[in-house]
Amino acid sequence: MSRLRLLTRNKLALTGAVAAAVLVLIAVCAPLIAPYDPARPDFAAALRPPGWAHWLGTDDLGRDQLSRVVYGVRASLQIGLLAVALAFAAGVPLGLLAGYYGRFADSVVSRLTDTLLAFPFLVLAVGLATILGPSLLNATIAVGVSQIPAVIRITRAETLRLKHLDYVAAAVANGGGDGTVLFRHILPGALSALTVQATVGIPTAIIGEALLSFLGLGVQPPSPSLGVMLSSAQAYIAAAPWMAVFPGLAIIAATLAFNLLGDGLRDILDPQGDSR
Repeated sequence: MSRLRLLTRNKLALTGAVAAAVLVLIAVCAPLIAPYDPARPDFAAALRPPGWAHWLGTDDLGRDQLSRVVYGVRASLQIGLLAVALAFAAGVPLGLLAGYYGRFADSVVSRLTDTLLAFPFLVLAVGLATILGPSLLNATIAVGVSQIPAVIRITRAETLRLKHLDYVAAAVANGGGDGTVLFRHILPGALSALTVQATVGIPTAIIGEALLSFLGLGVQPPSPSLGVMLSSAQAYIAAAPWMAVFPGLAIIAATLAFNLLGDGLRDILDPQGDSR
């Protein structure tokens, strides 16, 4: 049975895949979907409830909430994908190095990983963003660096498991160099676990971006961000609850979609993961 068929039979994973695809489509087509300029104020329409003119209402400056949610989803996915890519670019080589060579290399990488893991993910992300300064780029770097330890640990564990298998030993016996063994034999075997980690790392990055933007350390106003929208909604939570409800629902939908997809991919790509 093909993995695609397994995915279609896993209802939760299929739901997550469809929802994630819709979110990515919204992010890519944001300029076509958003009915208004998300940063343009209209003081005459401030704090209007959801209606035909503004489906999700407006904020305190009269900006259309639907347009801002659409662009907020775009910013969240942008940071999520780029942060995970950064974590993999740094974490995979370090994990391969530690798992394959062991000894001194493993000791150094493991101590680095333990040092980063001593700080909770969000605490580390907030600390790095504070040091680097508030911006979309710095928020991406902070969230990405905070995810590196998890990538290192998974890559190292997979490398330790795979390097003792017969086909890897055969490649070494046939004169394969370290680079050939690592990137042609071990890394492809670790892709299943790494794919799952990438999928579950995206919602973590989305929550990290929302937190940083909420605290003023991520996307800066007037640029739309789900975290910025939630921060602005605090003063109007009683008079205009839609200002907080819809950005919050967008965060929940994005994180739930990728978590469902990640859980489904774990069952399909790494069915023995729980036993290792």
